[in-house]
Amino acid sequence: MLLYEFRVVLPMEVEEYQRAQLYSVAEASKNETGGGEGIEVMQNEPFDMTGLKEGDEAYQDLSAAGKTFKTGQFTNKTYHLASKVPRFIRILAPKGALEINEKAWNAYPYCRTLISNPEYMKENFYIVIESMHIADNGHSENVHNLSEKDLAIRQVVNIDIAADVSRSDYKEEWDPKLYKSSLTGRGPLNAPNWKDTVKPVMCAYKLVRVHFKWWGLQNKVEKLIQKQEERLFTNFHRQVFCWTDKWYPLTMNDIRELEEKTKEELDQARVHGEVKGMVVKD
Repeated sequence: MLLYEFRVVLPMEVEEYQRAQLYSVAEASKNETGGGEGIEVMQNEPFDMTGLKEGDEAYQDLSAAGKTFKTGQFTNKTYHLASKVPRFIRILAPKGALEINEKAWNAYPYCRTLISNPEYMKENFYIVIESMHIADNGHSENVHNLSEKDLAIRQVVNIDIAADVSRSDYKEEWDPKLYKSSLTGRGPLNAPNWKDTVKPVMCAYKLVRVHFKWWGLQNKVEKLIQKQEERLFTNFHRQVFCWTDKWYPLTMNDIRELEEKTKEELDQARVHGEVKGMVVKD
């Protein structure tokens, strides 16, 4: 198993990021859906684990930074993939195996996401992403309360949204070095040490555990998945910042209405148009 902790510093308040993230997830979902592929939202509803304990079917351990979270929003999604995975996996995988399930318990500022392939890989494949959002610039060393054993194998990756992007993913409208918010005055992030000087500031600490048990491919695929997670987190958070003027005026009620509308749009988009979004080039 590989254990990576990605740290993404952002020029915003922790409270603001909740709306920013949910808005951007909805928009990014539309950018990744079309031509028979993309995201299907099956559930999006509140959850409450008050009174549940370890061993109960619905129990999840939602804890970080010395806190335990019991309530929030639960989502259940299916990702219909093909161009999103390398060709060698498409060749090896049987029909239907490239559908990935994502369950997320968003107890903001903490969120736990479980990604799996229950129909084919079952317990041989899963990704667990634990996200904790704190008002600092990425220097907290053990936000996720890792054991000494986990700390020994954890690899920390600091993502600079203003600098770290591949040439193939670059889009001028999502460049934090060029963007300035007219509503907040934030940006552009063109100073080399912007993470140390910007106000307000927060960090998304995203701990990613990858398990892929397939003889001969395990190490290669686990490294590939972690690399794709880094690419996804980088591109997504560049969008989050450059969409500031779109999400900043919204309330949480506005966000929930947007999510419902987006679900309907995704259902239509999956059966029309062309494949869109972040594909894996063979």
